[in-house]
Amino acid sequence: MTTTIQSVHFDADKKLIDFVNEKMNKLKTYHDGLINGEVIMRLDKSSNSENKVAEIKILAKGQDLFSKKQSASFEESIDLACEALKTQIKKHKEKSGVTNVKIDEL
Repeated sequence: MTTTIQSVHFDADKKLIDFVNEKMNKLKTYHDGLINGEVIMRLDKSSNSENKVAEIKILAKGQDLFSKKQSASFEESIDLACEALKTQIKKHKEKSGVTNVKIDEL
C-alpha cells in the first residue's frame, strides 16, 4: 500500500511522518486488499485547544474507507483515526471474505 501524507497550515517534522507511516503499516496487517492510503493533517483555525485534525482515506478492493478525528495533538488524532479504520477494515474483510466450503458439503 502506498501512502501519501499532506500537512496543511504547518510543516510536519520527520518524527510525525515516521509515526504516520508506522500506523499505516500496522493497518496493512489487517487486510491484504488495501491499495492506497492518503493522510491529511491540518490545523483548524479555532480557539479550541483540540484543533489538530487528521483525515485518513484508504482505498481497499471494492470500497473506500474514511476516518476523520480531531484532538489536542496530531499523534492522538492519527491514533484515533487508525483505531476507527481498523474496525472498518475488519468489517470490510468480513463482508468481502469468501468462506471456504468443502466439496462434500455441496
